[in-house]
Amino acid sequence: MVLLRKGMCPGLDEDLVRRLRDAHVKTVEDLLSSDMEHLAQKCSASYKALIAVRRVLLAQHAAFLVSGADLYDELLSSTAILSTGNPNLDVLLDSGVYTGEITELAGGPGSGKTQVCMGVAAHVSHHLRQNVIYVDTTGGLSAGRLRQMLRTQTSSDDEQMEALQRIGVRRAFDIFSLLDCLHRLVDGGLRQASSGASVKALIVDSVSAVIAPLLGSRQNEGMYRMSQVAVTLRTLAKDFNIAVLVTNYVTRSEDGEVQPGLGVYWSHIPKTRVLLERLADMAATVSGRSALRSATLLKSSRQPCLIRAKLDLQQWSRLERVTTSGKRKLDAADS
Repeated sequence: MVLLRKGMCPGLDEDLVRRLRDAHVKTVEDLLSSDMEHLAQKCSASYKALIAVRRVLLAQHAAFLVSGADLYDELLSSTAILSTGNPNLDVLLDSGVYTGEITELAGGPGSGKTQVCMGVAAHVSHHLRQNVIYVDTTGGLSAGRLRQMLRTQTSSDDEQMEALQRIGVRRAFDIFSLLDCLHRLVDGGLRQASSGASVKALIVDSVSAVIAPLLGSRQNEGMYRMSQVAVTLRTLAKDFNIAVLVTNYVTRSEDGEVQPGLGVYWSHIPKTRVLLERLADMAATVSGRSALRSATLLKSSRQPCLIRAKLDLQQWSRLERVTTSGKRKLDAADS
């Protein structure tokens, strides 16, 4: 579902959007399926204006016939693979995170989800010299930790600051703030957030923090808002050719197995899902906490599921370049 918003097409101004919403027409689908004459009377709008808006929206959102060969050519020309900066995670993900797709990291508290997100952001901004949008919904993002990661990768203060400037941070602590943030990115905010340069990665840490509270007593609203987030993230990934990385919490199934949260509907949204878990029996770091994690591939269209890898969360402090033949890996030369 695509929400009707001001400026989506000529003639769709704020007043018309308000009138349509008052008539319970809130999405493009609602408008396209409405009787225009009845709708014009109901919202006291011009019939000709509604027909013109409907014609433009139909052209923008209707499905056009394309051949499989055309789709494959488009895939080859548009898809890039962003290295995460962690060799073991790259191998698990078949070289890294892919543009045009949503990749999910699921895990419990302390599993390292935010640490991985910050490591990916630091690597993409510094080593790949690409812009990143980081949406923080939990307050877990630490600018000091990002700077620390970058400091171990380059001794140049200028390079560290340049990398930090390529990471645009947004805070969204509820579902409405997140949707507003994502819609602004769709409506041109991607370029504004990166000073006109292209964005190659969008990180949302975490989607579950703002969706889960609505899935209890307000189940219907929660499902509706979750579908809005899913559609908008897919639009950003596909239409803007960026890699979307999100984090999710975990629950336990009836038989006690750990699984990603947000239910069956959400399970179809990410193309790739990775479960992060602590390895409590591994050697601890100087701080007394283990930096090693187990990563299990739960869903993938390219790799066998349930394969595992051990991740060292300190890897982003001592990067090693890994390449995979036959794959286009984005590096500084692509910037």
